[in-house]
Amino acid sequence: MPKITFVMTDGTQKEVDAPLGLSVMEVAQKNNIEQIEGACGGGLACATCHVYVHPDWQEKCLPPDGERSEEEEDMLDLAFDVRPDSRLCCQIRVTEALDGLVVAVPGTPEGWEN
Repeated sequence: MPKITFVMTDGTQKEVDAPLGLSVMEVAQKNNIEQIEGACGGGLACATCHVYVHPDWQEKCLPPDGERSEEEEDMLDLAFDVRPDSRLCCQIRVTEALDGLVVAVPGTPEGWEN
């Protein structure tokens, strides 16, 4: 089963098992990552599942066409502290290729990925 590491605002990390086919948001909720709310349940209608994707994983987290959707971009406009590595984790599906994925919750200081 793939593993995902969530980096918290204080720098602590939580590595969790990530069942295939779930969204990263669902994995966060099942593992009590409180900073990832997912208020709309993954319906791409809020920005409460905003995360920063580690640079090593950004391309692997993109959809097959290689671009975030216009809807995701619109929702990110509503998020706090959006950066180039920002994603809505409801839009990232767990696959074997994401084993080892590292994401950080909003409010994590810049440079967290080093």
